[in-house]
This record gives sequence, structure tokens and C-alpha cells, in this order.
Amino acid sequence: MNARTDSALLEKTNNMSYHLNNSHLDALEEETIFILREVAAAFERPALLFSGGKDSLVMLKCAEKAFGAGRIPYPLLMIDTGHNFPEVTDFRDFRAKELGAELIVRSVEDSMARGTVRLAHPGESRNVHQSVTLLEAIEEFRFDALIGGARRDEEKARAKERIFSHRDSFGQWQPKAQRPELWTLFNTRLQPGEHFRVFPISNWTELDVWQYIDREQIGLPSIYYTHKRQVVDKKGLLMPVTELTPPREGDVVETRDVRFRTVGDITCTAPVESTAATPAEIVIETLAADVSERGATRMDDKTSDASMEKRKKDGYF
Repeated sequence: MNARTDSALLEKTNNMSYHLNNSHLDALEEETIFILREVAAAFERPALLFSGGKDSLVMLKCAEKAFGAGRIPYPLLMIDTGHNFPEVTDFRDFRAKELGAELIVRSVEDSMARGTVRLAHPGESRNVHQSVTLLEAIEEFRFDALIGGARRDEEKARAKERIFSHRDSFGQWQPKAQRPELWTLFNTRLQPGEHFRVFPISNWTELDVWQYIDREQIGLPSIYYTHKRQVVDKKGLLMPVTELTPPREGDVVETRDVRFRTVGDITCTAPVESTAATPAEIVIETLAADVSERGATRMDDKTSDASMEKRKKDGYF
């Protein structure tokens, strides 16, 4: 075999690999678009949960493809703890305006003012209390379906979820009472006061998400990419130094190159050490990762008294 033949064979192999990867992402995108359209057809008052994070931005991209910019048939809903990263909320507002989508924001601080949320102490994370504000928003707007960006690979309780996950009239999830989903046929019947949580990217992985972001050139908040940040190492988790999370006596503050694999409440979300500045570089890092993104970055999963399954039963995302 001569050099020219070798070169041609290598080019053919690379092209085959490229098309195989695209075919995989195409199948996931097609499934997500199908589910987003099913929600629009089956429910009267759905909403898409939109935090400005990478998973909700992927869903928003699929919704744009499903319906067209300015034609998404349901509003975007954000439950704001008041402790979100400003880079994320700024990008949330920018993307919603860019698409011409209706954005509804409801705040945990408003629930605190009403007395429906009470913190055990001022420094307590508000993350778990989003459930109360979310259920209040559902009642206020009479939403019958909420589209979320949870994936099964994130956490074992989320792996139990159906794509169309039923919630009772108290907003609670009963994992043993979920409806079968055979041949992509979904039972969307509801009794008064009930609703569904719908997870169109359930079958995606973190790697799929980053490959799709790379392919579609989806813009993200800057903190998803490498930047220098002051952190404190807390038993392997890098806690960011902020006004809300100041260093304590004895803490060693370091400046490191970090990025966020997932974003949430500042008080419980940790970055990881990284120099990845592009989606392609993050794909390579993700291939080598041996800990899930929540396992590597979410303080509340390690310190909360309530498991994710318990929180979900109480109405959490």
C-alpha cells in the first residue's frame, strides 16, 4: 500500500468517525425535538425551566430548532435563589431576549418574605428551598408541565425518572408509581392539580452535551471555561471565595485555573481545576473524568441531610 493510499484510507476513516458522531448527536437531537413538540401538543400551560446553564441552553437550542426563534410556544421559567452567579443570570436574560422568548423569574427571597421558606440560619444554602418557590409558581400560573434539563447520568435518583414524570396534586414524585413509556407512547392524562415534569435530554450524557455544544457552537456563560479564581480546597472540592462564601479561619486561599462543570447556587457549587478554554478541550477532559459532574462539584449532595430522591419527592427539580 503506497503513501497516497494510506492517506486516502486515513481521510476515509476520519470522515466515517465524524459521521458516526454526528449520527449519534442527530438521534439525540431528534428525540429531544420530538419530546418538546409532544409537550406543546399535549399540555395547555407548559413552561421550560431555564437557568442559563449548559443543559438548559442545549434544550433551548433544540426548542429553537423545533419551533423557530420567537415562536417557542411556552414561557421560560427560572427559580432564582438570589445566590446565583451573575455571569449565568446575565446570560440567561441575554439569551431569552435574543430568542424573543417570555422569561418568568420567581425568587426564593420572595418566598422567604411570605414566610413559606424559613432558613435554619442565615448562611444556609437556599438551593433545596427552590422546591417551595417552584411549587408556588406552578400554583400561580397553573402550569401543567415543566420541562427540565435533568439527565439520567447525573445522579442515581435522576436515573429513576421517566421522560414524562408524573407529579401528584402536592407536587410530589412517587418513583414506584410512574407510568410505563413503551415505544415512545406517553400517558399524559392528569387529574386536577397534578402536573408533569418532562426531561427531554434524559438520555444524553455530559459528553453528549459538550459534543453538541461544540457542534452547534452554542454560547455559554464564561464561567464554564477556564479562568483564574480564588478557591479554598474543602476535602477535594474547590469552594469559590465570594462575599457569600468567605474563607474561614484556617482556610488556605489559592488562585487556580478553574472552570465550572455545572452551575447553581454559589453557596454549594464548586469549580474544578482546568485549563480547558473551548468545548473541544472540555470534551477531551470529560472523556478522562472518573467522577460525575455533580459528584465533583455539588457541595449540597455531600452535606445535605436530605438525599436527592427525598428532595425530588418533595418537589425539587
